[in-house]
Amino acid sequence: MSAPPTPDAGPISDADAGPIPAPGDGPIPTADAGPMSAPDTGRIPTAAATAPTPTPPRAPAPDTALERSAERTAKAAARGGGHPVRLRALDGLRLLAALMVAAYHYGGRDGEITQAWGSSPRAQFPTLSSYFAYGCLGVQIFFVISGFVICMSGWGRPLRSFFASRVSRLYPAYWVAIILVTGVFALPWVAYKTVSPSDALVNLTMLQQPLGVDRVLGVCWTLWAELRFYALFALFVVLPGATRHRVVLFCAVWTLGSAFAEASDLPLLDVVLMPEYSSYFIGGMGIYLLHRFGHDALAWGIIGISFLIGQHYAIRELWHPADIDAFSYRSATGIIAVVAFGYVAVTLIALGKLNWANWRWLTVAGALTYPFYLVHEHLGWVVVWVLHQKLGIPSYGTFALTVLVMLGLAWLLYRFIEQRFTPMIKRSLSTARL
Repeated sequence: MSAPPTPDAGPISDADAGPIPAPGDGPIPTADAGPMSAPDTGRIPTAAATAPTPTPPRAPAPDTALERSAERTAKAAARGGGHPVRLRALDGLRLLAALMVAAYHYGGRDGEITQAWGSSPRAQFPTLSSYFAYGCLGVQIFFVISGFVICMSGWGRPLRSFFASRVSRLYPAYWVAIILVTGVFALPWVAYKTVSPSDALVNLTMLQQPLGVDRVLGVCWTLWAELRFYALFALFVVLPGATRHRVVLFCAVWTLGSAFAEASDLPLLDVVLMPEYSSYFIGGMGIYLLHRFGHDALAWGIIGISFLIGQHYAIRELWHPADIDAFSYRSATGIIAVVAFGYVAVTLIALGKLNWANWRWLTVAGALTYPFYLVHEHLGWVVVWVLHQKLGIPSYGTFALTVLVMLGLAWLLYRFIEQRFTPMIKRSLSTARL
């Protein structure tokens, strides 16, 4: 859910920093800084000086694998050009995923939102509710985007810088969202249950879920998944230094480890490796390898395998047989199609196929995504209740106005919280003495 950072200035190859010079490309540099020979004095050269220099033995052909790696590095450098590029289409996809989740929370499920509408959302949206039910898959799309963005932002960064960027990006808006929802739910005229003061304080750490504490924000379970991904990526990629080889190895080991965790049924492995979500993050990293190094069989293999596993978990969690008593029915084909859309959209953006979508407003859309995601569900219940039951605004008008109100609140959080405090926290953590 974090804003997509721009790529770093130059690609780093898993073999070396630049192309390997071929024999005869130029003089071999020496250890000192100046010329090896003295200037010409006009003296007659001696026999020793005029004797022919023995021909050196032919150098062995450079290693083919290294040549290929160097060629990939050169191509990546040529594509990047050393200048950051804002992937505005990715910003737009992030907002689309957030709006999908909002549609699910407002009209694609039962629960507390039923109190806000005064009846089931299925009665409010007889046709659209069955489509809104697929909106929960916006989370899977978020995870694919996150795999791409975190691999991009962590490349070439030291661990401290990576840590500072993640903390400063996640926490300021999150803290304010916790305070806002806790305060609004404590109002006597709001019918929704608030958590205890102690639990609200624990929620400020973002570790409430593993600690078994009541959540202030329903969406924060996805942040717990994100935190675990950040920790694994920092430990196995950022700390030793991001390279293509290391990212490929990390994706392969995490995929196998997730399969082992599923087979072993050990709770600790499930918590650490999160097999139900890992494939989406891994797919995003594979897509970033395409973006950075171009078409590559290994990268395509990572993407393909992660999609095959990801759609399996999506269907396992969300599909059920048609049941007249269930709120909605999601077909297996529909679930696969939405998951595939996420993978395809991020891949097209990574390959530059959507560079035409370079509108400035998409940058603002990307900036609003995270605060909107944080506040839209719980505060949205209150807004729906006021607009629909108190003011009598029809269902579709209430839906649209609620989304606009939450986007407006997200803009306020971005403008007055994130823009002010994110750079301050990032600077403080980057310069803090260990």
